[in-house]
Amino acid sequence: MADSPSIVLKGSGLEARIAEDRYLPGTFSLVVDGTPQSHVDLDDPSHLFYEYVRRIGHLVDLVADPGKPITAVHLGAGALTLPRYVEATRPGSRQQVVELERDLVDFVREHLPLPAKASMRIRYGDAREVLAGLPSGLRGSVDLLVVDVFSGARIPAHVTSLEFYELAASFLSPGGIIAVNVADGAGLEFARGQVATLGMAVGEVAVLAEAGVLGRRRFGNLVLAGARELPLEWMPRLLAGGPHPAKVLAGRELRDFTAGARIVTDATAVQSPEPNRSVFGA
Repeated sequence: MADSPSIVLKGSGLEARIAEDRYLPGTFSLVVDGTPQSHVDLDDPSHLFYEYVRRIGHLVDLVADPGKPITAVHLGAGALTLPRYVEATRPGSRQQVVELERDLVDFVREHLPLPAKASMRIRYGDAREVLAGLPSGLRGSVDLLVVDVFSGARIPAHVTSLEFYELAASFLSPGGIIAVNVADGAGLEFARGQVATLGMAVGEVAVLAEAGVLGRRRFGNLVLAGARELPLEWMPRLLAGGPHPAKVLAGRELRDFTAGARIVTDATAVQSPEPNRSVFGA
């Protein structure tokens, strides 16, 4: 890609840009409003670059036997990095992708084309509204539901509440997993509330993150994995999978982490904190 194509999104007015990675030739980053949102390797879609995306990739690997097709719903499209990963590692999977910005998806598909045989249905609109309107046959049948919804660098309030997570949980198959990308800073007050709220909706939660983020020392991404029951044997495998230094919170450690955190409802929900722009300086 000779240049860095860009577009001003009609819905939000934010600029989206695709740039070739200067350090990894042949790979590309999607940047929206100055915030890196996705990274794509067109030659090897199983190559996941961003730390939190790799952690979600480990959940994709564990949700069913290796190579077995799954049913997945992705709230938030970005550059379709995770749908590409599911297609590459689990060919034949059925996938639904929900994205608010139609022109963002068109822009990504023009410059970073999808595999020709990928079975992906892309739906447009607000993530929560579209989720509520998905075909009834999907309820109780989704093996993986990814929540990666951002407006710029912040998570909208209406996809952080108990009511939202209860809606999302209604789509999960008996062994299904919901994976939530949460961004928070020092103290992790927002993230702690999200862990407690997701746990109330689904049953069990584990948190995957870089050790420094969980130590409440800096801004970063945490991946929340929620299910009716999370297999204990997953925890050491998730930890070993990295990226390192890694930490997985479950059981007693997780209860200590969320002690005192309040359940978030539609009436109390707020958007995630805004990061300092220096976070993305690298």
